[in-house]
Amino acid sequence: MSRIAKILATATLALAFVVPAASARVFFGGYWGPGFYYGPAYGWYGPGWGPYGYAYAPAQPIGSIKFEHTMKDASVYVDGGFAGTVGQLKTFKLHTGSHNIELRAPDGHTFYQQRVDVIAGKTLKITP
Repeated sequence: MSRIAKILATATLALAFVVPAASARVFFGGYWGPGFYYGPAYGWYGPGWGPYGYAYAPAQPIGSIKFEHTMKDASVYVDGGFAGTVGQLKTFKLHTGSHNIELRAPDGHTFYQQRVDVIAGKTLKITP
């Protein structure tokens, strides 16, 4: 074995043990320890495993609102902030809960304003 091959073999073995040991140690789920490298086909795994080893956070429930209106250039305001026009949004998603929906004509006057309750997984149809 040549000198360069010995150096490469030593460096490869060192990386196999040093790199996983140097990764962040996180207690999450049922495992405390570094990640592991399973080769180019799988890449890095970890740190940690089960029940949710990858910083699992449940998604917030969302519902959607659909506008059925012929004035496509009307501005849509959700909780006081501009969201877009009716033509751009058509159907858009919102977090569950109560929201103030306001539609304004292109000249600026409000022609529709309502407080709506968005329900997870449901589409609320608004026809002003």
